[in-house]
Amino acid sequence: MRIRIPGRRSVAVAAALAACAAWTAVAPASAETPGAGGVPEGPLTTATRFYVDPDSGAARQALTDEAAGAAGDAENMRRLAALPQAAWFTQGTPGGVRAGVGALMARARAAQQVPVLVAYNIPGRDCGLYSSGGAASSAAYRDWIAAFAEGVGAGPALVILEPDALAALPKDCAGNVDPTGALTAARLADLDFAVTTLKRSPGTSVYLDAGNSQWKAVGDIARRLIDAGVAKADGFSLNVSNFQPTDQLTRYGTWVSKCVWFATRGPDWARGHTDWCASQYYSGAAPNDGAPGNAVSAADPSTWHWTDAWYAQATGSPATTELLHFVVDTSRNGRGPWTPAPGTYADPETWCNPPGRGIGPRPTADTGVPLADAFLYVKIVGESDGSCARGTGGTLDPVYGVVDPPAGAWWPALAHGLAREALPALTLDAGPVLAR
Repeated sequence: MRIRIPGRRSVAVAAALAACAAWTAVAPASAETPGAGGVPEGPLTTATRFYVDPDSGAARQALTDEAAGAAGDAENMRRLAALPQAAWFTQGTPGGVRAGVGALMARARAAQQVPVLVAYNIPGRDCGLYSSGGAASSAAYRDWIAAFAEGVGAGPALVILEPDALAALPKDCAGNVDPTGALTAARLADLDFAVTTLKRSPGTSVYLDAGNSQWKAVGDIARRLIDAGVAKADGFSLNVSNFQPTDQLTRYGTWVSKCVWFATRGPDWARGHTDWCASQYYSGAAPNDGAPGNAVSAADPSTWHWTDAWYAQATGSPATTELLHFVVDTSRNGRGPWTPAPGTYADPETWCNPPGRGIGPRPTADTGVPLADAFLYVKIVGESDGSCARGTGGTLDPVYGVVDPPAGAWWPALAHGLAREALPALTLDAGPVLAR
């Protein structure tokens, strides 16, 4: 999946803080469970056990490594295979996805575990780039998502809904592909339909994808979440297929949640104003489209205490039952993002198979963060992000000296590297080791 930082200038937090100082303090929200319009309650608890696929790529790789006499790699793959990872559904007919999802649900129920499923078939997926594809039309997508929901049935299940679909709307794609805004409006309507359809089952937790802490400004992604029907979901997902640090993601996620509350359930004068929310881009530096030759600005966490101060003053302390929750993909963020030396590559494509990365915090529904429902391995560890050439104009990836496998293909060298560099390390207490 292609995760990049497109152009967008954020809210100036300094100005927002100045304005906030003149406001009447917002009273903390009631701690009572909200009624209509509150945050839905899904089936997750801190004791939830997520589904482990006994026939995963890592499990098969362990057998291959053992046969080749690579004992260390085989052991790492066995330990990785013991950890739950998501199952991606990316194409097919309604009948096919209904059967595929239903088969997964049956296996998970037999194991008394909760599966994590990714629905990734939105029309115009990935702006037609590395992970292009998706349903042919909104009507086809709605038939597909309805069949997906039928396959899930009564659950329990956790669904990550359409990675990148909100952070990369059609209006954001290169080439002015949506001059009238019709494609963007259709995308938002399709996502709202998907949330509504999946949440008909109280056993399904649904999280709309919201990019990551180095992508859309807080107020921007909050507006998009609202427009896509997040009020009917359990919350949103962060960092799918990306590498941002967990502590920064949970901080960003908390701001997004409070921004949504501020603009929808806060004081009357704030209603609708996600554009007033302080963002992670305190310095005012605008990330651009990441095109070759253009430096990509980044949110500077050393300034984030000012953003914390804005939310403390503007929102008070809403009850966690009134705030959207989120889940975080920690499958590859153990060592954070890759930062090559400036000028090394014309386009570093830091999102694509970066070297030296490692598996991050283990999947769990006991995160210790009030609004974080789970840390998950959403991106399948060991699957390529695509064939990247770092702006060389050729086909070889200069980092590895080979042509990277296409997006979604299993890459043993990548799997081994992520396992070796895991932080925390992949030790015996990482999970039950599968039988050899």
